[in-house]
Amino acid sequence: MATEIIQKEEQLDNGWTVWSVEGRIDAVTSDTAYAKGEEILERAEKLVLDMRKVSYLSSAGIRILVRLFKRAKKQEKEFTVAGAADMVKMVLEDSDLDTVLKARDSLADL
Repeated sequence: MATEIIQKEEQLDNGWTVWSVEGRIDAVTSDTAYAKGEEILERAEKLVLDMRKVSYLSSAGIRILVRLFKRAKKQEKEFTVAGAADMVKMVLEDSDLDTVLKARDSLADL
């Protein structure tokens, strides 16, 4: 089982900052993911987590999404997710986070 996640950042022409994550967001990786998300959110007005390559999202992963959403809202910034598929999409839907975060099917929907 891999215990690392790969994270990268890019800026889109429409003002969104894309934070791409590859791997599992779980109890092992959630602290690292949250720290990176928090760092990016500090300098971005609009942050989207690209979840196309996220293979697993645990309750610890849900927790960091909620924390980042609350932080963004408090700072009057935007935070959402895009590209979740399969099991990850089901987790977001079952927890109603897809609605709260206004999840997009793809980055093209921003």
